[in-house]
Amino acid sequence: MLGFLSARQAGLEDPLRFQRTESTRRVLGLELNKDRDIERIHGSGVNTLDIEPVEGRYMLSGGSDGVIVLYDLENSSRQLYYTCKAVCSIGRNHPDVHKYSVETVQWYPHDTGMFTSSSFDKTLKVWDTNTLQTADVFNFEETVYSHHMSPVATKHCLVAVGTRGPKVKLCDLKSGSCSHILQGIFFFFFETTITLSK
Repeated sequence: MLGFLSARQAGLEDPLRFQRTESTRRVLGLELNKDRDIERIHGSGVNTLDIEPVEGRYMLSGGSDGVIVLYDLENSSRQLYYTCKAVCSIGRNHPDVHKYSVETVQWYPHDTGMFTSSSFDKTLKVWDTNTLQTADVFNFEETVYSHHMSPVATKHCLVAVGTRGPKVKLCDLKSGSCSHILQGIFFFFFETTITLSK
C-alpha cells in the first residue's frame, strides 16, 4: 500500500487504479459474522432484505415463497453468540399475503410504522407494521420487478415501480393513485431529481 501511495504522490499511478485495488482488497476481506445468526422462517430463497433506517434494529425479508418476515436484530440475550428472532411474519395463511415471489421490501424512510412490498403477483402493497394489514394495494397490468422510495424526500410520498413493461410508474401514497408514468431516458433524470429534492 505504501508503494501505491508513493507512486500516486509522485504522479506515477492513476488514482482510479489505487481506488479499484483498495476496493477489491476490502471486498475480498469481508466475512460473515460468526456471532450472529438469523432464525430461518422462509420455506425457500430470500429475494430481498431491508433494515429500517431509523434505529437500525428491525429487518424485513421477502421470499420467493411470497412470505414477508420481520426480524429484531437487537441482542436482547446479551450472549456472545445469538440468533436474531422473527418478531412476526406475513405467512401463507395471512389473507393479504402475496400470491407469488416477493421481489422488494422497503421500510418507509421516516417511520417504522409502515413498509412496502412488491411481488410477481403484479401488486405493490403498503403495510401497517403494527397490525400487519395492508393500508393500500396498487395493482398493475404487468409483473412488478422492483420499487423504491426516496430516503430524503419530504415533500412527496412517491414510490417508483419498475414492471415488465418499458415504463416506470410513480405511485403516490398520499392520494392512493399512480400519479405519473416515466418513459425511457427520463427516468434517470427524474430519479436524480427526486433523490436530491427535500
